[in-house]
Amino acid sequence: MAALDLFGRRWALRILWELRAGPLGARALLARCEGLSSSVLYQRLRELTSSGIIAPSADGYELTRLGTELSGAFRRLDEWAVTWAQELERNDQEPTET
Repeated sequence: MAALDLFGRRWALRILWELRAGPLGARALLARCEGLSSSVLYQRLRELTSSGIIAPSADGYELTRLGTELSGAFRRLDEWAVTWAQELERNDQEPTET
């Protein structure tokens, strides 16, 4: 449950999603996450770092080995989300019974 508590915190998953392609600094993360405040960003970075999912790097922050493994789960979740969205769209196009 600790993982769900961590990932359920606002912006945690988005930060991890943005780091999936490589290291980013705090300014780049703020630019990519419109609406994210710097105080919340630094709090999430501390939490994700202390959990061993990300680590500071010369270029900002990057996924650790565990974070990279988690990134694979994100890809599967993203694939599922595409299928789900297509299903919702298909259901919206079907005639409804009255």
